[in-house]
Amino acid sequence: MPTDIEIARQATLKPIAEVAAKAGVPDEALIPYGKYKAKVDRDLLPAAAKPGKLILVTAINPTPAGEGKTTTSVGLSDALHRIGKKAMLCLREPSLGPCFGMKGGGAGGGKSQVMPMDEINLHFTGDFHAITSAHNLLSAMIDNSIYWGNPHDIDVRRVTWKRVLDMNDRALRQIVGPLGGVANGFPRESGFDITVASEIMAILCLASDIADLQKRMGDIIIGYTRKREPVYCRDIKADSAMAVLLKDAIQPNLVQTLENNPAFLHGGPFANIAHGCNSVIATKTAMTMAEYTVTEAGFGADLGAEKFMDIKCRLAGLAPDAIVLVATVRALKMNGGVAKKDLEKPDVDAVRKGSVNLERHIENLNKFGINPTVAINHFYLDTDEEIAVIQEMAAKYGTEAVICKHWAEGGAGAEELARIVAAKADKGAAFKTLYPDEMPLADKIETVCKEVYRAESVSMSPAVRNQLKQWEEMGYGKFPVCMAKTQYSFSTDPTALGAPTGFEVNIREVRISAGAGFIVAIAGDIMTMPGLPRVPSAENIYLDENGQIEGLF
Repeated sequence: MPTDIEIARQATLKPIAEVAAKAGVPDEALIPYGKYKAKVDRDLLPAAAKPGKLILVTAINPTPAGEGKTTTSVGLSDALHRIGKKAMLCLREPSLGPCFGMKGGGAGGGKSQVMPMDEINLHFTGDFHAITSAHNLLSAMIDNSIYWGNPHDIDVRRVTWKRVLDMNDRALRQIVGPLGGVANGFPRESGFDITVASEIMAILCLASDIADLQKRMGDIIIGYTRKREPVYCRDIKADSAMAVLLKDAIQPNLVQTLENNPAFLHGGPFANIAHGCNSVIATKTAMTMAEYTVTEAGFGADLGAEKFMDIKCRLAGLAPDAIVLVATVRALKMNGGVAKKDLEKPDVDAVRKGSVNLERHIENLNKFGINPTVAINHFYLDTDEEIAVIQEMAAKYGTEAVICKHWAEGGAGAEELARIVAAKADKGAAFKTLYPDEMPLADKIETVCKEVYRAESVSMSPAVRNQLKQWEEMGYGKFPVCMAKTQYSFSTDPTALGAPTGFEVNIREVRISAGAGFIVAIAGDIMTMPGLPRVPSAENIYLDENGQIEGLF
């Protein structure tokens, strides 16, 4: 069976100008980055009468067995084209951290990939580098302001702005610097986050245009004075230079699927430590260009989908018309207690036991007013009996569980899914967010924990509760909350698969993203700078004798 990269190499790609023309992008709006990728100048696009339908693709909790959310998004988009619909695909850009860690890339798989796969998974159009540079420019200007007399009276013990790097490096989570004497500044504790967790990434993904981007960056709280008053990015006068670094990054990136259909890839926050959705700019632009826009939200529906609806849709005025919930027989067997090495053996009982994870996600999505369609991402060893268990369970909730073979067959393997989802999107949905703007911040956190994760209790220290109250007094009480939590379980214990109950969620820390417009609540042991596994993927990525990349997912 060929690997993803072998399939990608066999693809016949079209020049990006042809793909753009198919999507309705005129030449003057296209900014090529080589032959097969480009940025799109939204200001030069023709005006649209009204936006098309929005379809969200989400999934059950991820397992080492794989679920295929991005692959399904690509397959669904290609299938919509095959049944005569005009569709646009909107995905996130992959981070280098997982590519060289253990998750792999983010360009789909099999015959449902976006291309050029290797470039997308590596440096792409440089957006992540621009975000990293803009973020660290602010870091440098903070330390520079402190060095040159500290005119804003920044308390060096209360600088909350860290630095970022788009690589998994646990050694940088907590650092002390600058060291080396008077000429290098004032020593203080700090650390690094991964670039996808940067507030600049969140701002890029939520901003409406470059002016809004700069204003939001100016609103970033970088720390506090000795009187505990906030100091903003605009006080440091870094926001305008940061906007200059991001002037190209804010434009969406256009690429193509293996079937030469158009796709936007723009922005890439992780849904376990950030809001996990591609940019509002890309989504809204796509909706003006197509009848149906297919987008994804990161990790399981308890994280990505919840944040898509409670953060992205709330702040951008969007509403999904239909939702696809991806599951695999293999992943449900793992949720049912089967070890990865035994997944190839048929096990109807394990599928039934593990389907409680899928069942809970369906129940949760219904709380937002949308009954999802289940996409069974087919694996060649799946048995009819195992698939029947999933279909029976979905039927209890009045929804379909559709067998999808897009990994092996491309869009042709997802045509039934496309017909069902398009019909649902045409009808629309009674979308609603989980909580109102006016709810206190602590109550918003508890609502997500109890309604989505099904926690029995939520614990927060007095310091955390006092911090939330202080932000409410500062005028940030209407912000939504962005939960940082393990993606592997509904609980904060990554080993608690299935649908755990009776657990407590401990909120150990809260952070404000005043520019992005949300409060981050960090639960359990989740880290905002991941580490590499014992055997990272980087050990098996290399250039062969012909200069071609091998080992890249």
